[in-house]
Amino acid sequence: MGRAPMERSDIMRAVRSRDTSPELAVRKALRAIAPGYRLCRRDLPGAPDIAYLGKKKAIFVHGCFWHGHDCKRGARQPKANADYWIQKIARNRARDEKHLAAYAALGWRVLTIWECETRDEAALAHKLQAFVGNPT
Repeated sequence: MGRAPMERSDIMRAVRSRDTSPELAVRKALRAIAPGYRLCRRDLPGAPDIAYLGKKKAIFVHGCFWHGHDCKRGARQPKANADYWIQKIARNRARDEKHLAAYAALGWRVLTIWECETRDEAALAHKLQAFVGNPT
């Protein structure tokens, strides 16, 4: 059974694009590894969640559902308005690919952290250290 349009609207309005729990987990790990990052740089393609301007490195923290990750949460198919959501997620994925290509053209390195990856703090810290700690 679907939700009433106003209830769905209220739920969607509550979805944040900044300062999400996964993003906060990544930032917490980065403070110990490599502080000095900048947040949500609107002057860069796709406004990365985290950017190291001098190192030309950007980090995107993606929600598994919203960006169509191949994990359990990302593979869920919505029951209500399924066609809309399938197209929406496909557009998000296409936009993500476009942004990755733009960074490659600018000579930047990009790391995508998926929501599901933020649950294992040790593995997350290791992945971030490998990305940010390297000079290239």
